[in-house]
Amino acid sequence: MIYRSKAPLRIGLAGGGTDVSPFSDEFGGAILNATISLSAYASIEPIPGNTIIVEALDRKEQQQFDWAPTLPINGHLDLLKGVYNRIQTMYLIPAAGFRLSTFVDAPAGSGLGTSSTLVVAILGAFVEMLKLPLGDYDIAHLAYQIEREDLQLAGGKQDQYAATFGGVNFMEFYAGDQVIVNPLRVRPEYLHELGNNLVLYFTSTSRESAAIIKEQVKNVQEGNEKSIEAMHQLKEQAKMMKEALLKGKLHQIGEILDFGFEQKRRMAHNISNSSIEELYEAAKKAGAMGGKISGAGGGGFMIFYCPGNTRFAVIDALKTFGGEIRDYSFTKYGLTTWTI
Repeated sequence: MIYRSKAPLRIGLAGGGTDVSPFSDEFGGAILNATISLSAYASIEPIPGNTIIVEALDRKEQQQFDWAPTLPINGHLDLLKGVYNRIQTMYLIPAAGFRLSTFVDAPAGSGLGTSSTLVVAILGAFVEMLKLPLGDYDIAHLAYQIEREDLQLAGGKQDQYAATFGGVNFMEFYAGDQVIVNPLRVRPEYLHELGNNLVLYFTSTSRESAAIIKEQVKNVQEGNEKSIEAMHQLKEQAKMMKEALLKGKLHQIGEILDFGFEQKRRMAHNISNSSIEELYEAAKKAGAMGGKISGAGGGGFMIFYCPGNTRFAVIDALKTFGGEIRDYSFTKYGLTTWTI
């Protein structure tokens, strides 16, 4: 038998960064995101003997171990091994050989929540194999603990919940790791129009989000008023985006994104750079009303809101920078598991 799972990547539309502690603990965070038709995949296949094989097929990386209750965390395929270690600690996986294989539709560090989504997918495969009694909130929180506590990777909380729940969600973040996921019932025609007008562009550069997030955390810890006020404004942006989507005020979305882009710049100095600024201005000159850097910033994917039929002129302008336009659609399903 093979135990499989897939979990969707996400586009963050508003409020990005307010899910990161200590801001979310002290002030509460709010984010609006939507999952898309790019995914992370995981499969577990039992094999003869007591060998454990972990492999990332998209990155052509593989490691092999004799069965052990804990696999070494050493900078190679740590997400895969970290999930195994936590599941082994909590549920005592039988001593038997298996192959854990993964694949992600976007590069690591691209800003679509790839790492957290991959952790959710791997968890899903183990849940399917072991028939674990875990609900959506349980899986998302466990994925967060594996990344942030076990592996000590810097980041927020939204990606694990987006990947697990799927769809368009307004999420609230509070102290004590409390997260509330509010699914939004966006009318289909509004979502179709949003998808038509929103261009997803990969800058062809990935970035290490940890340094950006650590600066953001430091700014809150040190009481940097400019950075903290920007985060408060991004919380308001999430509320504005929610109202625009639910009420069909799509003509406001470009302005809301542009407002958020300005606030995001103020959170940490390396969120934007000269290349991103040049891209952004070129897109606006071609007809985009606004946009944002996906994820922590510094590179990866960007989105641009292009009303009317301006998306075609914007795409032409962006192509001159050597990046890549990625086709996508919004999805309403989160983590999915099955056995063959």
